[in-house]
Amino acid sequence: MSKLAGKVAVVTGSGRGIGAAIASRYAQEGAKVVVADIDGENAGAVAERIKDGGGEALAVRTDVSDEGEVERLVAATLEAFGGLHVMLNNAGMVRDAVRHVLDADVAFFDKVIAANLRGHYLCSVAAARHMARHGGGVIITTSSGGATRAHRGMTAYDASKGGIEALTRALALDLAPYNIRVVGLVPGLIAPDDAPPEALARTAATVPLGRAGKSEDLAGPAVFLASDDAAYLTGSFVTVDGGVLFQQRSPEIETYPVSGFPQLT
Repeated sequence: MSKLAGKVAVVTGSGRGIGAAIASRYAQEGAKVVVADIDGENAGAVAERIKDGGGEALAVRTDVSDEGEVERLVAATLEAFGGLHVMLNNAGMVRDAVRHVLDADVAFFDKVIAANLRGHYLCSVAAARHMARHGGGVIITTSSGGATRAHRGMTAYDASKGGIEALTRALALDLAPYNIRVVGLVPGLIAPDDAPPEALARTAATVPLGRAGKSEDLAGPAVFLASDDAAYLTGSFVTVDGGVLFQQRSPEIETYPVSGFPQLT
């Protein structure tokens, strides 16, 4: 039996990349999927691919930092599918969130926080209001290594991702009495679809599993967290990064030639 049969899931930021991969996998697992993205054309294309594959999907153009648009997203979901069981928060800024702190200003900081942290808050609370009245549900957040490690030139981004993890834990406590689980996905180095081979090779050299992550690598864990298999998980995180989080790195290890390691037969 499909793991998400009978469920209705909203996936934000699902017009491409990780969100699109998760939305497609949710549909394959039996969920009715709402593809929400600030790029309405991309959202429509993903929804059409899902429907072409035999799934049920609705595209809704949504700016997750706008409270009114988030409320319309939930209303459209309920009108189309009659319920809401899973809210997966994936929308946010990454590439456009790079700026040295001395070159940035408050407007830039606010923009990044709005897209990443405020968006997670608005979508989570809007979904929770419905879920609390209808037996519960699952809210999934998307953090990153920026929540626990720092990146040069990404002060606002790292602050937003740290905030998302704190938000996840706080929501989990507040919403547990309503049978709403709140859990987090923590992607590692996920290669964009247009990544050049040389960039993929540089990334692979820093990852214990020896390759950059793909969007599809997040889809399976996202299904698990949304399913009854994870029924006793809340306030916790699943890190999907090929082993980057736990490795102890040093200049000597990073520059040691692969050919120098023992070759086992």
